[in-house]
Amino acid sequence: MVSTRQAPYAAVKQALKDGLAAGQWPAGALMPSEAELVARHGVSRMTVNRALRELQAEGLVERVQGVGTFAARLHRVASTLTLHDLHEEIEARGHTHQAKVLVQRAEKASARLAEQLGLATGAQVFHTVIVHLENGVPLQLEDRYVNPACSPGYLQADFTRTTPTQVLFDTTALWRAQYSIEAEPATADEARLLAIAPGSACLVVTRRTFTRDATITLARLVHPGQHYSLHGEFQP
Repeated sequence: MVSTRQAPYAAVKQALKDGLAAGQWPAGALMPSEAELVARHGVSRMTVNRALRELQAEGLVERVQGVGTFAARLHRVASTLTLHDLHEEIEARGHTHQAKVLVQRAEKASARLAEQLGLATGAQVFHTVIVHLENGVPLQLEDRYVNPACSPGYLQADFTRTTPTQVLFDTTALWRAQYSIEAEPATADEARLLAIAPGSACLVVTRRTFTRDATITLARLVHPGQHYSLHGEFQP
């Protein structure tokens, strides 16, 4: 039954959002029918329909007339957290994305890394290092660690054809993210991989994402400063 502390449609909507966030319905999975939701929550069909319409408007579900309601692909959920797939961003500009995979292996977590991922020191983690290129020009150096419990098949992906971000969007139940953005000089290795001069200004994004009860990934994303600028606008 729905809570009496909020409007019935809002309670149904929240229950479905919680289920999506917890991975109860994986991306593309068929969700309960309107009739099932009516019976489950003790509300009218109109109430259920409104809840589903709002979830659809937010990009969390897809509705196919005569077939049912499906959990949306997780990158749509993630977009509310302003996480984007670099491959999609580059293609949206009409450009070509390429990836050079430098590291793709399982490793033992150091004490510091284990703490950041919520694991025991020495626990297995997945590690990838990839240079992303736009029209042949290095655009991002991605150094990423992944909690194997959240994406067991991560290392089997072909990262010349997909991106770590897309794999994690498709296989994990993203709940929240935290990130920092800093300006840092390129190290000698970063400069070599990004084809810039050592010490060049870089935009460095450090990001962690989480399910409701675990850390999914820790990523350090290094971008040549000459290719990036930040813009904003505020109007009271």
